[in-house]
Amino acid sequence: TGEKMLVTQYEGSVIEDTGLIKMDFLGLKTLSIIKEAVENIRLSRSLEIDVDQIDITDPATYKLYSDGRTIGTFQFESAGMQKYLRELQPSTFEDLIAMNALYRPGPMEYIPSFIARKHGQEKVTYDIPDMEEYLKDTYGITVYQEQVMLLSQKLAGFTGGQADTLRKAMGKKKKDVLDKMKPQFIEGAQKNGHDPKICEKIWSDWEAFASYAFNKSHSVCYAYIAYQTGFLKAHYPAEFMAANLSNNLSDITKVTVFMDECKRMGLSVLAPDVNESYNDFTVNSHGQIRFGMAAIKGVGEAAVEKIIEEREKNGPYKDVYDFFERIDYKSVNKKTIENLVTAGGLDSF
Repeated sequence: TGEKMLVTQYEGSVIEDTGLIKMDFLGLKTLSIIKEAVENIRLSRSLEIDVDQIDITDPATYKLYSDGRTIGTFQFESAGMQKYLRELQPSTFEDLIAMNALYRPGPMEYIPSFIARKHGQEKVTYDIPDMEEYLKDTYGITVYQEQVMLLSQKLAGFTGGQADTLRKAMGKKKKDVLDKMKPQFIEGAQKNGHDPKICEKIWSDWEAFASYAFNKSHSVCYAYIAYQTGFLKAHYPAEFMAANLSNNLSDITKVTVFMDECKRMGLSVLAPDVNESYNDFTVNSHGQIRFGMAAIKGVGEAAVEKIIEEREKNGPYKDVYDFFERIDYKSVNKKTIENLVTAGGLDSF
């Protein structure tokens, strides 16, 4: 303060002290996959799907999660997560939110207990009966930062600001701030008629756990996008897998994983075809996935656009001769045609 200095950049941790808000903007490939799956459904089934209006209690989607059939879905596709999903048998959206928050280094150790409590194999207990209101959805286990915030307000009369300071201090392991807040918590809880000994235990539990507690509002957003991908996979499997293939073309190992998953799901993935393929992977009227022409090595998007444009304007190509007579050689060169032929694009003739 008082210094005259021009500053063009601030360290993230001090930005708020200057009165500025720091925002992170993140891109997410999954949103493109969802958008493309919806477009595939429109093309193949003439259906307009609004993924923001889908039923959050859809049995087929929870069955998909309970079976661990999550390859291609968002945030739930690792082998470890699949194993836990089969054990948990998620039946509510809250279960998915919690699993998203728990499946991280640290809180993972709580997952077996979370599963056992859901199935009634382990007793759900609360240190203070008042805690049930905020811990019921997670079977008595503190999973989220918001639960710590709400409980500090309920048990010790913390203000919203104090609760947020507590959340930040726990998340960033600020020992000095926590040590200062602890007596306030014990004192406030005692005023509300709670046993200080039990409150000491609650506080030490929080300290141990809260350094890796997850933010519930984050987890809800992740779980909701994940649920949308699960819903699409459960109800429109071919269109959803086609979108995954189109959006991972640069990663051959992922393409292989998705092709194997299509085989496991009983979906046919057909070779490219000049009369049926588009730029990307699409689904034909028989529910089969058709390879995209632009996915062929050495076949550019400009050439594909011209082939599709001519086909849509003047009808399907009748035979090899018809195809060669009608294509635009300014955009489709000899190399492109050779690669199309080699990939099976003209096999239907």
